[in-house]
Amino acid sequence: MIDTIAFDGDDTLWHNESLFSMTQDRFRALLANHLADPADIDRRLLQAERENLRVYGYGIKGFVLSMIETAVDLTDGRIGGRDIQSLVEFGKAMLEHPVDLLDGVQEVVEGLAGRYRLLLVTKGDLFDQESKIARSGLAGRFDAIEIVSEKDPATYRRLLDRHGVDPARFVMVGNSVRSDILPVLAVGGHAVHVPYHVTWAHEVAEPPTENYRRIDSLHGLPPLLAAW
Repeated sequence: MIDTIAFDGDDTLWHNESLFSMTQDRFRALLANHLADPADIDRRLLQAERENLRVYGYGIKGFVLSMIETAVDLTDGRIGGRDIQSLVEFGKAMLEHPVDLLDGVQEVVEGLAGRYRLLLVTKGDLFDQESKIARSGLAGRFDAIEIVSEKDPATYRRLLDRHGVDPARFVMVGNSVRSDILPVLAVGGHAVHVPYHVTWAHEVAEPPTENYRRIDSLHGLPPLLAAW
């Protein structure tokens, strides 16, 4: 019997990756003025983001710094100060963007609160995640909120131990197979995949062949739990 449900934040409860995608479109357009190849821009930016994860972690600030690094590399240092300033402004706009909840999120979370122990487990920049959680209006519905630097089996083991949760009675709900599904199954928990229409290439992974559920939106979670 499931008694504890954890939700991912970005692209599970609120829109996030679509904002990164739109900003990357603007970045690509900016570098087009420097005759950079669009495909090469995307490849080099992804490479920079992956290499910088160990330094900056996940989030908008690391993304902006990776854009600046990529722009400098692709233009051999010729990119001007005004273009660099534009990239900084792109990041500020992302940080100040309203928190838009996905369809059905508020209804589902409020309906499950009190019936299950609810956790919010999200990764990324601490300041940015705290801000989004506060602005989402959902913070009061969760029994505990965890902002982590990475989602891997070791992290989930620590969280479950800290909160005294039996993995067999725990389910993680999220959009990322890499971060929300595979590591939870690895520690003996259950997982529900709710795909988002845009996925960051770093988060792409082959889904498991068994032992997890997939729903199209959070509207499908309550009946799934009832039938579990």
